Amino acid sequence: MENKQVVVLVGTGSIGQAIARRVGAGRHIVLADISEKNAQTAAKIFNDAGFDTSVMVTDLSSRASIKQLIDHAQQFGSVMHLINAAGLSPSQDSIEAILHVDLYGTAVLLEEFGKIIAAGGSGITISSQSGHRLAALFEQDNTLLATTPTESLLDLPLIKNIDDTLKAYQYSKRCNGLRVMYEATAWSKRGATLNTISPGIIITPLANDELNGPRGEGYRNMLAKSPSGRAGTPDEVGDLAAFLMSHQGRFITGSDFLIDGGATAGYWYGDLQYLKKTH
Repeated sequence: MENKQVVVLVGTGSIGQAIARRVGAGRHIVLADISEKNAQTAAKIFNDAGFDTSVMVTDLSSRASIKQLIDHAQQFGSVMHLINAAGLSPSQDSIEAILHVDLYGTAVLLEEFGKIIAAGGSGITISSQSGHRLAALFEQDNTLLATTPTESLLDLPLIKNIDDTLKAYQYSKRCNGLRVMYEATAWSKRGATLNTISPGIIITPLANDELNGPRGEGYRNMLAKSPSGRAGTPDEVGDLAAFLMSHQGRFITGSDFLIDGGATAGYWYGDLQYLKKTH
């Protein structure tokens, strides 16, 4: 096969597609998703727009599946960009599933791709503003979430004691940022950067599930009372990611970027402080 630079997108929803469109021109894009239907739908959109793609069914909660994804991607060339936009929300699944995908799976993905990412490459993992809704953790807990060997992450007492899906999601997203800090030091040895983006409410099918789910009223109030007064768009996240993954972002690594229209600022210090009672 023609040896191209490769972009790997895990999670083929709206945000992931927005990022891949910005960094995928002239490169081979691997569209990986737990749903083959979703991946094939994304492939048609990209192919019709002139991009070169392939599809891979990938289970983010499985190290073996992640390794198969890497093997597939490397058939086409050097992996320059990893975009991790996969995940489960508090209204979608169980505590166990959220922790296995959003926490453990992301940690494994960053670890395994850190072994093969090309010099000059970059990675973005999509986290969430929810990771910023937890109070500050003890330094020891931060260190454990950041550095515990991946196969032992789910056995940490602070993780095993989680008893609701929102907390599972919040701890997973806090862990995402900490794992990115930790793994960025390993990625740097290969000449690559790694960052996290933590969006607020971005209008995607996932966000619509939340807006129409059991916490929907709270989310709608959050939008109305946030400093921006609106939800965000996938393209706004895509623009931020494109900058971080470009040559202009080479001095930025191990960082987490909150893009939430000021909702977290409002949560801690503004008109959204009432949410602390429910979180």
